Amino acid sequence: MTISQDPSAPLIAVVGATGMQGGSVIKRLAESPKPYRIKGFTRDPSKPAAKALAEQKVEIVVVSLTVDNKDAVYKAFQGADIAFTVTNFWEHMDKARETAEGKLLIDAATAAGVKLLIWSGLVSAAEVSHGKYMHADHLDSKAEVTKYGRHTTSTSPTRFVNVIAGLYDSNFISPLFSPKKQEDGSFALVMPVSADCIVPSLDTARDYGLFVRKVIEDPSLANAKDVGAYGEFISYAQMVKEWSEITGKDMRYLEVTKEQYIAGGVASGLPERIALELYEMFAVIAEEGYFSGLDIGRSRLPEGLEGMAFTWAEFVKSMDWSELLK
Repeated sequence: MTISQDPSAPLIAVVGATGMQGGSVIKRLAESPKPYRIKGFTRDPSKPAAKALAEQKVEIVVVSLTVDNKDAVYKAFQGADIAFTVTNFWEHMDKARETAEGKLLIDAATAAGVKLLIWSGLVSAAEVSHGKYMHADHLDSKAEVTKYGRHTTSTSPTRFVNVIAGLYDSNFISPLFSPKKQEDGSFALVMPVSADCIVPSLDTARDYGLFVRKVIEDPSLANAKDVGAYGEFISYAQMVKEWSEITGKDMRYLEVTKEQYIAGGVASGLPERIALELYEMFAVIAEEGYFSGLDIGRSRLPEGLEGMAFTWAEFVKSMDWSELLK
């Protein structure tokens, strides 16, 4: 199917249209047999990704989603029937800013009268660890926006659903998280937690949109509050094993201490507070679980999605590792 221009088709507003999550949402909606009109939000319409969307008949809305641009943000959502919203902490690494901008998206979408508001949140590290981990700002800010969204929509006709992205498979392509070459020529995935830690793996750019589309289209999820987006649950040990088998490279898992992990992050150019934040993110996932406190279990993908989202092995097979693992 193609994106509809029929005025009777539902209009979906997609924040971050040229990003991984928003781009995946548009891709999967465009594949649906159901007709949708889509308007995608971006700050830069000159991006190749924005131009490609425009060619697919996505209405490109140029808007900066910041609190000092409130009127334009509210206007951008007008007319939408459904909204997908997401924030990007890593653009500025400011907890207060992400929280404020997330709340602005909630307010603007609700004021526009959308019937369904989908938000991409995460679980609060501070809450699930009972105060042990207080520096995982990007987890806590998204969780605060989730709470705000639930509260704001509780007295309105708008339905609010939190679609939580699993651990990005693509993280392991970045220099920060990719395996490090050792003196003996092998590669080590360096992490500050046990290799037995189990995480929900997600090929975000390919598959996140599957889950958003499922929330929009599947009546069985009409009462869902939180939906986990992932291809499979897998341990780091199994990830490394499959990675090695598929690439033919000698790979292993290397567990390091908190101090070693933070020092490594700083040595790679991260501010110390961000290195600490990443350590606490991995630590709370290992101790409490990625979807801690939510009714999201392993092997409980929404019906009809089994086998559609990539497993870790399928992601590895889809990538060219020749430059990264050399």
